[in-house]
Amino acid sequence: MSKISKVFWISFVILMVAVIFGVVSPKSFETVTSNVESFITSSFGWYYLILVSVIVGFCLLLIFSPIGNIRLGKEGEKPEYSKPTWFAMLFSAGMGIGLVFWGAAEPLSHFAAYPPLAEPGSDAALKDAMRFTFFHWGIHAWAIYGLVALSLAYFNYRKGAPGLISATLSPLLGKYAQGRIATIIDVIAVSATVVGVATTLGFGAAQINGGLAYLFGIPVNFVVQLIIIAIVTVLFVMSAWSGLSKGIKYLSNTNMYLAILLLVLVFFIGPSLFTLNLFTDTLGGYIQNLVGMSFRIAPLNNDYRGWINDWTIFYWAWWISWSPFVGIFIARVSRGRTIREFLIGVLLLPAIVSFIWFAVFGTTAISVQQAGGVDLTQFATEEVLFAIFNELPFSSLLSIVAILLVGIFFITSADSATFVLGMQTSYGSLTPPNMVKLTWGAILAAMAAILLYSGGLQALQNALIIAAFPFSIIMILMMLSLYKALNKEKRELGLTLRPKEPKIK
Repeated sequence: MSKISKVFWISFVILMVAVIFGVVSPKSFETVTSNVESFITSSFGWYYLILVSVIVGFCLLLIFSPIGNIRLGKEGEKPEYSKPTWFAMLFSAGMGIGLVFWGAAEPLSHFAAYPPLAEPGSDAALKDAMRFTFFHWGIHAWAIYGLVALSLAYFNYRKGAPGLISATLSPLLGKYAQGRIATIIDVIAVSATVVGVATTLGFGAAQINGGLAYLFGIPVNFVVQLIIIAIVTVLFVMSAWSGLSKGIKYLSNTNMYLAILLLVLVFFIGPSLFTLNLFTDTLGGYIQNLVGMSFRIAPLNNDYRGWINDWTIFYWAWWISWSPFVGIFIARVSRGRTIREFLIGVLLLPAIVSFIWFAVFGTTAISVQQAGGVDLTQFATEEVLFAIFNELPFSSLLSIVAILLVGIFFITSADSATFVLGMQTSYGSLTPPNMVKLTWGAILAAMAAILLYSGGLQALQNALIIAAFPFSIIMILMMLSLYKALNKEKRELGLTLRPKEPKIK
């Protein structure tokens, strides 16, 4: 059996203190997190924008560099999973619940309620709604995941280092990447992971509650959401107990089929031609304005700056707080691929699917809003999707598929997280003890419940931004460390962009 590290006990104590604080004094908990979140977004928004843009540039540099020929494993080693299964696993772990939760709600908000630039309901707001949604869920998000995953995969499978965040900093910190400093680094990573995943589980519980309210009239409140969290916790712990290959693999593939089914149904039931036209136009707008959006901080306009804090900075923090979890998981299932294949797959494929998803659900939401039969902005975020379905044919079928999709995404994300947290708190073991995974499953559920109890969705967002900040500093160190190690290996191997041609005798 794998040994439990000090990281487990320190992280456990820190997180339990936060849970107890939230139970005993939820209002104070909400006030503290809100104040800290406000300070970070107002003082360090520029930092988040520059950091994430640099990460994107770094990943693109590696794709076009000779370094891309390096394999994440021994030479000649083949990938463990097929490309379709690999894609399904990284996609389900990386974006699952968020896509369903925000798929219709975010474009609708940017168009009708809280636009980034234009007047609400205008044609300009319509285009901005889609391109800014693409921006938030595109290559910037996946570059964050890709950096952490690549660092872990390279040092673990290529260099034989433990699968720990701290182990990726050895080329930069030397002996200081061990002992107390290593423990601090890994505790920060574990804490960020728990908060990031718990936040997503809170979103999932709220949306399942919203769907059940629409279908069966079940009230939307904390008690119902707590019951949902408890039921799903039992299910994902059972899945985690069965192991990575059995539980997560089958659930990921099942969810891909359900997601495709829901996507196709909504596309054909909804405004298909308008969706295709708007997708084409706004995808071009996204590509054309990518650099400007990446550095947009609006220092002279408080309203615009408020929107950036509420949306862009929130998303960058969400992806950063999720990156230890998603990065470790993607690294775990990506052994044997070259750096170039890995980064192209991680950056582009999920981003393209996300664009298609938001084009279908976002355009359908905006069309329903423009039709005037119902004002979708009056609904809570978790209820918007089901309010849209209520205006479409086969509404009950669509709602049932969506609830199943969120439920299985819930299980998949938490299932993956218990494995990752177990790995990080048992010295990087690829087979962490089941009791450790069970403990982390309970903590994830408790944290999600406390965040919902203390302040609902706003408390979830506050916790994300706070947890992401310290780990963002570690990401800078990871990038520098990886670049140093890859450059050294490139010189040793004499790599060029093209493989050397064999000499003809």
